[in-house]
Amino acid sequence: MNKLIVIGLMAYTLSTRALPPVPAQEQSEPITLTNATIHIGNGQVLHNAQLAFEKGKITRVGHFKALITGSTINLQGKHVYPGLILSSSNIGLIEIDAVKATNDYSETGQINPNIRSVIAYNTDSERIPPLRFNGVLLAQTTPQGGVISGTSSVVQLDAWNWQDAIIKMDDALHINWPSSWKKQFDWNSFSLSFKEDEKYQEKISAIKSLFNDSRYLTTTNNLKLATVHSVWQGDKGVHIHTNDPKAIIESITYLKSLGIINIVLVTGQAAGVVIDFLKNADIPVIIAGVHTLPQSDDSRIDEAFDLPFKLAKAGIEVSLTYPDSMNSRNLPFIAGTTVAYGNGKEEALKMITLNPAKALGIDAIYGSLEAGKSATLFITEGDALDMRGNIVTDAYIDGRKIDLNGQQQRLNEIFTLKYKQ
Repeated sequence: MNKLIVIGLMAYTLSTRALPPVPAQEQSEPITLTNATIHIGNGQVLHNAQLAFEKGKITRVGHFKALITGSTINLQGKHVYPGLILSSSNIGLIEIDAVKATNDYSETGQINPNIRSVIAYNTDSERIPPLRFNGVLLAQTTPQGGVISGTSSVVQLDAWNWQDAIIKMDDALHINWPSSWKKQFDWNSFSLSFKEDEKYQEKISAIKSLFNDSRYLTTTNNLKLATVHSVWQGDKGVHIHTNDPKAIIESITYLKSLGIINIVLVTGQAAGVVIDFLKNADIPVIIAGVHTLPQSDDSRIDEAFDLPFKLAKAGIEVSLTYPDSMNSRNLPFIAGTTVAYGNGKEEALKMITLNPAKALGIDAIYGSLEAGKSATLFITEGDALDMRGNIVTDAYIDGRKIDLNGQQQRLNEIFTLKYKQ
């Protein structure tokens, strides 16, 4: 009997598990989308407009009388959006949190600038399809852990392997800037407390030594120094990860003193404490975690919700991301939350399209629906920033119409049949 139960469970598991969708073929003919509400991604919205694309590139967007040859798709009542961009994510580097063998987002040791996340990127990850059928079509797969985690790469989410997925290889070096104080949980009082980090100066010295030693490097034999040297050459940016106001000021001030220009800050509510500094520093800010509790006991419960609006109002270029790839399919909805807290809808859309494209250095091709750019877009029945309206009917990456089916759709089909009986 036990054997029969095991066999039955195995059969059920195999029948319900969805294989990763096969990557789409190259665009074969010109396509024109008509009568659509087109959200450009730069703040503009065009009503009853057309968007045409050929060979993976957008050829025109606007109001035209004549149609180009090829397929014409009437989108009356539907909306067209640029593909959403998930920045600073471990997507493709982790599958099951509780199974260590499926986690490849962090290496041992504290100083690992030479680690390249894209080598470990898994295009068959079951976490990818849920992103795609919510409109997230591009991602920055990013290493984590240690003081210097390694380099990220920007990928598109419909590929056979990591080589085919690459949009921008080794785009940025990621530094977890140390804080002089660290949180610890006291089980006796069941509360958080702060403790001075005894290794703080050691960590700071390690970062500064690495940058100093790499500046005038003449050989590539040392992979760690060679990787940081490419920052001096302008080949890659530096993304600073910290949610400590003091560390934000210290890290940005130090890197700017070295003459490094391409700096991006990945942070949370700490940005609200140093708004004036960030405005003067003139660097992009990626907010990781809009759907979070307040950082301090005396803060408003919704303090994180209006932070992106406050930063944007101050003139800071803001992007949004979701810190956990398991739930990052909710990226459009955290942007929607900011709309309820002061943001305009199109400004919120910019925070997950054009702004992250600028921060990642891919805005010449992606991030907005403009002539000459990639035809990476998706079509919805309603508002993409609202769970009720974000019903994606079609999606294209570089003009290729991708398969939006995943395990969730397969399970939906199975249980729809069950309850129809």
